[in-house]
Amino acid sequence: MTISEILREKVLTALKALDITVSDPSRIQVTKAADLRFGDFQSNAAMMLAKPAGKNPREFAAELMEKISADDLCEISIAGPGFLNFTLKAEAWADQARAQWSCPDLAIIQVESPQTIVVDFSAPNVAKPMHVGHIRSTIIGECLSRVASKIGHKVIKDNHLGDWGTQFGMVTWAWKKGVDESLLETAPLQELLRLYRMASEASKEDEVIREECRAELVKLQKGDSENRAIWTRCVDLSRKGLDRIYDRLDVCFDHWLGESDYNEALAPLVEKLIADGQARESDGAIGIFSSESVKPKNDPFKVNRDGEWQDFPMLVKKKDGGFNYATTDIATVQFRVDEWKADQIWYVVDFRQGGHFEQLFDVAGRLGYDQVNLVHVAFGTILGKDGKPLKTRAGDLPQLEDVLDDAVKASQLVVNEKSRLESAEEKAELAELIGVNSVKFTELSHHRMSDYLFDLDKMVALEGDTAPYLLYSYVRARSIFRKLDEEVSLDGANLVLTEKAEIHLVRMLSRYSDQIHQVLDDYRPNLLATYLLEVARAFHSFFEACPVLKSEGQTRESRLILCDLTSKVLKDGLNLLAIPVPERM
Repeated sequence: MTISEILREKVLTALKALDITVSDPSRIQVTKAADLRFGDFQSNAAMMLAKPAGKNPREFAAELMEKISADDLCEISIAGPGFLNFTLKAEAWADQARAQWSCPDLAIIQVESPQTIVVDFSAPNVAKPMHVGHIRSTIIGECLSRVASKIGHKVIKDNHLGDWGTQFGMVTWAWKKGVDESLLETAPLQELLRLYRMASEASKEDEVIREECRAELVKLQKGDSENRAIWTRCVDLSRKGLDRIYDRLDVCFDHWLGESDYNEALAPLVEKLIADGQARESDGAIGIFSSESVKPKNDPFKVNRDGEWQDFPMLVKKKDGGFNYATTDIATVQFRVDEWKADQIWYVVDFRQGGHFEQLFDVAGRLGYDQVNLVHVAFGTILGKDGKPLKTRAGDLPQLEDVLDDAVKASQLVVNEKSRLESAEEKAELAELIGVNSVKFTELSHHRMSDYLFDLDKMVALEGDTAPYLLYSYVRARSIFRKLDEEVSLDGANLVLTEKAEIHLVRMLSRYSDQIHQVLDDYRPNLLATYLLEVARAFHSFFEACPVLKSEGQTRESRLILCDLTSKVLKDGLNLLAIPVPERM
């Protein structure tokens, strides 16, 4: 039970002693104080219940305070019109630190009812290198997966590859015109991108070539052996290139079920949708239309054109008989619920796909999957220093591997200037760690819906709200143990807190479990990133105000425990952000 829960129980007990009936006990809450000058926790219970009891709020708060039995835990005061403020005593904070430090999982509270959650993220297109836009889906999805697993959910991470569709008609056409086999071995994604661009540019200028590309796609879809062989090689080569990127990002998946894995299910699905009256023909295509159950302005199957609401169907079969990603997404929902027994499915996808997911979730409900929590975890745009969407000089989105390489180069300059590591190899490894994870932390430290400026120099700086600052904080907390003359055996029973900086550090560390749970309230990794920065700042203040090695006896042991606990929380929290820590910098 957390401190806030203990205090809440004491408030409820006091209310009972005053013969105050609480119709809904869940309304009585004790929360973290917004301003630490007034205490550590606060409750507005007195103000909420005073009027029904016919009492003055502040006077009622005084009566309630007298009945709360918490002398061993905290001091209680009244503020404003009747807020109850609770200031924990040093020994109570010491108890919290002991419990957290001695617990293998840092006293993280597990969910009472674990669920099966499928997280759909990253999902690049095969035959194309990942671009900078993929960083947001990939890193947010990995972090949310780790957090959900940490608190007890069963998480299934699925990389729903775009490995079927129009681009393969183009790649196949260009492949037959002349593929460079040597480049397929050394730089497969670059060669596949060259082929795609070659076909794309040629088809824009020549209708005949455009039809030839379409014909190659139809042959692929019908099972032509030559085109299937080319497609298989494209997928295999792409996987190798993608694996290299994911290894650098410390990201992994449980499944790589791409669009092609659902290909055989699409025709039967459309037939069933028609038979059930969920879909019908329109201009030669098959679409799912509005159920007419909500107002047009709230209906994802309606669009306003020239002041009139018109149908905006979800197409599941094209005029040429082909299927699209909407059809595949419906089949994917069915598979994930029927086969994986998903309770929730989170789609970590660009905000611009919001309309598509509104339609998909509506259709899933019509098909009987309304008991499943389907969530579009949307995110914003990465901007260049000019405030516009980040692009290369040629107008393309920068390739993700190039972005990571640039970040490593920038961090190498910082490492060469400030690192105490001796060998060039160690410095290169540290530069890779700092560079890649600075990009990741910058992503995670922003609200997922906000746009942010991509500034490498700020990302890799040791000062400020950056990954290097957090990594340095961890290294600093661990370095104290390397300076000890001999290995020490620490005993939590000896922990005592006497200084304000010690108490504030423990106050921050004790919030770790709550902070992790809050991340999933609105799928916001930035809450964890911000929390870790607050822990780091509290640690540095403690470290400056409270000498560790120069202290003695119980004080020294207590401060060593605080250093150890801080390093554990920082390491564990950074791991949830998919950021590994170095032992030396």
